[in-house]
Amino acid sequence: MTSNVISFADLALIEPLQRALASENYTTPTPIQAQAIPVLLTGRDLVGCAQTGTGKTAAFALPILQRLAADRRPAHPKSARVLVLAPTRELALQIDDSFRTYGRHLGLRTAVIFGGVGQNPQVAAITRGVQILVATPGRLLDLINQRHLSLGGIEVFVLDEADRMLDMGFINDVRKILALLPKQRQTLLFSATMPPAIASLAKSMLTNPAQVAVTPIASTAERIDQRVLHVPGDKKPALLVHILRDPALARVLVFTRTKHRANKVVRDLERARIPADAIHGNKSQSARQKALADFKSGECRVLVATDIAARGIDVDGVTHVINFDLPNEPESYVHRIGRTARAGAEGIAISFCDGQERTYLRDIERLTRQRITVVPTPPMVESTPAEIAARPPLPARPQAAERGRPAQHAGGRPGGHQANGGRPAGKPHRFQHSRRRKPTGHTGGGRREAASPS
Repeated sequence: MTSNVISFADLALIEPLQRALASENYTTPTPIQAQAIPVLLTGRDLVGCAQTGTGKTAAFALPILQRLAADRRPAHPKSARVLVLAPTRELALQIDDSFRTYGRHLGLRTAVIFGGVGQNPQVAAITRGVQILVATPGRLLDLINQRHLSLGGIEVFVLDEADRMLDMGFINDVRKILALLPKQRQTLLFSATMPPAIASLAKSMLTNPAQVAVTPIASTAERIDQRVLHVPGDKKPALLVHILRDPALARVLVFTRTKHRANKVVRDLERARIPADAIHGNKSQSARQKALADFKSGECRVLVATDIAARGIDVDGVTHVINFDLPNEPESYVHRIGRTARAGAEGIAISFCDGQERTYLRDIERLTRQRITVVPTPPMVESTPAEIAARPPLPARPQAAERGRPAQHAGGRPGGHQANGGRPAGKPHRFQHSRRRKPTGHTGGGRREAASPS
């Protein structure tokens, strides 16, 4: 599917939506927005294959808001007209925020429900009925079973990040929810990868859907410089400390395979005098939100995350993603590294691979259909993190406004890199880009993800 859309003005969006987009300084749609919005405005079902960071939230939120604005009848009590299902609470919150941002001039009622917090405020929010409900599967089913909510009035259903629903074991919950929806509805499914189980689910839940794929399925972002270092497992902590002592790594997401491992990495970094925080399922919702807020603001330069907790992290200006542990499912690698190189910026993905992870590396290269560049492991990783920390420090890092804090977009929101990519001037470091590529898909620095958050 192709599109000649070159600006949001080319789309048949109503004036209140155009005004909201203009206030966010969004002018040019991303490819998925340009292709999906005209189709969705006709009411057709859609399958969208798109990585995170491509602007898919606006691709479905804007047509949904326009549909509701054209037919302003209220939802019945304890019900909704639109249901968006997301795999994690962080993503659910961000989708809800996007609907509120784009629909700020429409006066529609929205609510978001997720587990990990008390349900009473969420029950109160849906008692009168809402036009738009964003939810995670578990809490949604809990409230349905308690008769706090009915799905009989759903007109539009969106299943976001379907492949992660599968990875996280929610696919049976998704099927239960589908069984409660009206047969007559508009259905949208978005997924970064399309494993057989998701392809089968899409076939069963959609009717003659349009297909939108903005990148080859399971491909990785073109602007991400991917590298791998072969290192014994017990030397990974020292290697991480060594790499993070370079101030060019201005905002870094570190991925581990387990919650325990994430906590241990944070402790190792703190012993090396590198402030870091962790985000995973054992953290309270308030702790997770604070860690994410500190990461977004630049107060925390390094955020260590597990795959599940990291779903929905939508942070501009992530300069590097480090896979401390390679994922045992190659699709997770695609999602992980998609946290960088957003909004037309560049990014670097660095993976540590020990002897037991070589099979995982081969699976990743097979899925992404490309070889990852091998980088020599620095000899100094033979030291412990504490020994590295005891060495004379590197030259003082620039102040936060010059490194970890992202530059302000023209629209006043934090995001994107500085003019030099958030790195000090001079000779490129091993983990800096050695050349600059021309950003694509956006006009100026005034937008997140070239036109919207995902």
